Amino acid sequence: MADVAAPPQGPEPMQGIITSVPLSAAAPEAVAPPEEPDNACETLYIQNLNEKIKTDVIRSSLKNLFKTYGEVLDVVAHSNLRMRGQAFVSFSSKDSASRALRDVQRFPLYSKPMVGSIVTIYVNTTQRDVQQISFARTRSDAVVKKLDADNYEIHKTRRDEHKKKTRYTNPLKQKFRAKRMASEMDGVTAAPAPKRPNVQMPDEYLPPNKILFLQNLPESVTKEQLVGLFSQYPNLYEVRLIPTKKDIAFVEFMDEGSAGVAKDALHNYKLDGENKIKITFARK
Repeated sequence: MADVAAPPQGPEPMQGIITSVPLSAAAPEAVAPPEEPDNACETLYIQNLNEKIKTDVIRSSLKNLFKTYGEVLDVVAHSNLRMRGQAFVSFSSKDSASRALRDVQRFPLYSKPMVGSIVTIYVNTTQRDVQQISFARTRSDAVVKKLDADNYEIHKTRRDEHKKKTRYTNPLKQKFRAKRMASEMDGVTAAPAPKRPNVQMPDEYLPPNKILFLQNLPESVTKEQLVGLFSQYPNLYEVRLIPTKKDIAFVEFMDEGSAGVAKDALHNYKLDGENKIKITFARK
């Protein structure tokens, strides 16, 4: 049976070092932040998303991805014909949206290869997929409600009126209606759309959960070893091994915060001194 190795310790605190700087030393030049585009908006418009991914998975993945840039007020994605493969992500400030626009272009979520060796979010691999993320043309409902609540009703009324005006002039809808009418005239009933495959979110992007999922465990690991390892962190509730699959296990804590602390501390920890264990939040 493999012994439990002690978890990695942090580096010892460094002693303070005082150095003198000549008064004549020139101060480093300040780097000016990038200028905000004229069309900057709190909402980002994302195109060419993989249409096979379910909309709830897309919404959850995009929110987890963009929340590091600031408060995400809303993520809108639909599966209808006109909006399929597109999404809107709304922040509470233009600055957050601008930084996300600069940093998240071609982010490697799901690792889909682009032209060359670059990858991008859920996108189709074609030469025309150059600009994936841009500012939306107008503010979203969530942004107006948060930043300009007094004018929210006016904004919503104008948006509804515009939606009604363009309902029958939208090029995609016109093309769809023409195709349907042609099929009806020929006496042919359009075949139902094939069922979309159930594509799951990668483990690394699952939302926080009080239950941790352990993988790549040594087959000789015991429940006592895992209890000893995870009991170093507060609020441990239960450790469950899978008799038929010895390289995985579940560790449950009393709350999500405690589970997150243990996950961050022990992910890639070498339980047997050789192989790193993988720790993610369990699927709900």
